[in-house]
Amino acid sequence: MQRSGRITLMPSRKRKYRVDLVIPVYNEAEALEKAYAQICGVVDKLPHEFRFIYVNDGSDDGTEESLASVRQIDRRVTALSLSTNFGHQAALTAGLDHSTGDIVITMDGDGQHPPEMIPQMIELIAQGYDIVQGQRAEEARPSFFKKFTSDTFYKFINAVSGTQMVAGAADFRALNRQAVDALKAMPEYHRFLRGMISWIGYRSVILPYHQPARIAGHSKYSVGKMFRLASDAIFSFSLIPLYIGLSSGLLFFALALIQLSWVFWLAISKNTEHVIAPGWSSLMAVMLIASGIIMILLGFIGVYVGYIFQEVKRRPIYLLKKEG
Repeated sequence: MQRSGRITLMPSRKRKYRVDLVIPVYNEAEALEKAYAQICGVVDKLPHEFRFIYVNDGSDDGTEESLASVRQIDRRVTALSLSTNFGHQAALTAGLDHSTGDIVITMDGDGQHPPEMIPQMIELIAQGYDIVQGQRAEEARPSFFKKFTSDTFYKFINAVSGTQMVAGAADFRALNRQAVDALKAMPEYHRFLRGMISWIGYRSVILPYHQPARIAGHSKYSVGKMFRLASDAIFSFSLIPLYIGLSSGLLFFALALIQLSWVFWLAISKNTEHVIAPGWSSLMAVMLIASGIIMILLGFIGVYVGYIFQEVKRRPIYLLKKEG
């Protein structure tokens, strides 16, 4: 994936594209109509044919009514309502599955993905890029905790997997039809779209942006949801946890062989200077450490088995309640 702090747009051949905007929303009744108006203020000036695909991810606050209001005034709006809250990645998947445009742009419905970047994204796709990945500028990541955990996660996942992912990358991106079809061919249940998009290996470019404040409400990404997303990423893209457990087991096996060799040498040499005294504390320490490693390894195996179990059931990633 190309990295660039400054994108130079080259003149491209003018073409009218069909552009789908995939916008997942969850309890965004306060922000939805304002964010929609901001997007319209940009896309209505462009010569392309736009379609809005809103995915209501099981909201319970009046988001559905706000979507109905928007649909009444704009025939370009399609509203997909999921039967329950399946999560952000599943909602994005639902929107991608229902997209038909030449270009698909995914963005949040809270106003933090600036619609002013849409023309640049379309222009870069027109120049031949398959994927235009939005990347938050450093100053747009306000929380030290969130910045630290995000940077640590991306360093770790890049080190343990064969897929390189960009720190600060958001689910604000543009994809051409080929890239969308490649994602749709990956029906895995535990989805980490940022990793999946990096994995497909199509020609990509980074487009930095400054993240504005939310229009209203608060972030729905709790610490628990971030942890589950990180877990999906690690266990979906790497077998390193299993290798860590295996390496720890081999280390203790080697230490045990050294201990046995030492005891055997004392026995055959009849060395009276060394006394093998029973040591309760050292024995318990070794047992606890070894048992802990075994439990950690069994936990890792259990997680992988659980992922396999959920995959082989072949349950759908999401269920639609209503489409309109």
